[in-house]
Amino acid sequence: MEMVDKVVKILEEHGPMTGKELQQKSQLDDFCLWKICNTCGEITTKAIGKRYLRFDKQVEGYARLSPSIVREFYSYTVIGTKRDIGRILEKTEVLCKNIIDISKNKFNLAYETIRQIVETHENSEILNKYICFLIAGDVVFEMAHLEPRPESSTGKLVKGSDLDIVVVTKGLPDSIVNNIDALIYDKKNFLLKNPDYNEEIDYVVKDISKIKQQLKFDNFKAKIASKVLFESKYLYGNSEMYKKIKQMVKEAGIPQKMVELEEKAEIERNDARIYLLKSKAPLSEEESLKLFYTKEEKEEFF
Repeated sequence: MEMVDKVVKILEEHGPMTGKELQQKSQLDDFCLWKICNTCGEITTKAIGKRYLRFDKQVEGYARLSPSIVREFYSYTVIGTKRDIGRILEKTEVLCKNIIDISKNKFNLAYETIRQIVETHENSEILNKYICFLIAGDVVFEMAHLEPRPESSTGKLVKGSDLDIVVVTKGLPDSIVNNIDALIYDKKNFLLKNPDYNEEIDYVVKDISKIKQQLKFDNFKAKIASKVLFESKYLYGNSEMYKKIKQMVKEAGIPQKMVELEEKAEIERNDARIYLLKSKAPLSEEESLKLFYTKEEKEEFF
């Protein structure tokens, strides 16, 4: 009971806070703190945002929900005492607005980055006609965050959610495709190394002919590519190509597959939550990866 009393006292003294803020105040183990906040009768929690489908090789059937249980608790949940519900709702509104603003800012950065590349290119007319730029990831769900995380190739800390960009070309010569790839890569390095940004672009360049093969949904990489195309939003370039891509996704039956997998993942999330609330710390590494934490996807786009 000492730990429970400690958490309640912190909330009474400091008012509602996010899971991360509460963990920093309490210095308790992640799992222990999450369990206290979800079992103590004096404490209430309110999560914001959307849970959406992710694919994870650690999970049977690959489908899971994002954010993970611990990420949702840390970044998207407000915790307080039950008698402080008014301030909980106020803080929830502020948190929600902040996350939407972060997402919009990241979208705008992605847009400006691509716009500059295209408009200053010697073949800008060709690019606008035969390339479509899509954006995916946390940004399209208005769930982007600024939690520092290491970029995989350098270990350098970046500002939260990356800018997931899909570049779809249509019959362009390799010379132009390779040039566009190089220009985006240069921008990626600039945003990563410039301390004013510390942002990461994660991108892939592919011809529209490859999409037809990926939409067969017959292997792990194809499933991720199909999901990304389904969720993505138009960023820049040929808007008619974007409509064509979305039509291809629809004709391949991807939307229904996504609904079915998300429903399955929701059931498994609820089952995991029930299991975790009954479990005693510490969790095994296998349990943590499958139920509480998630292993970051190293190969996001194909």
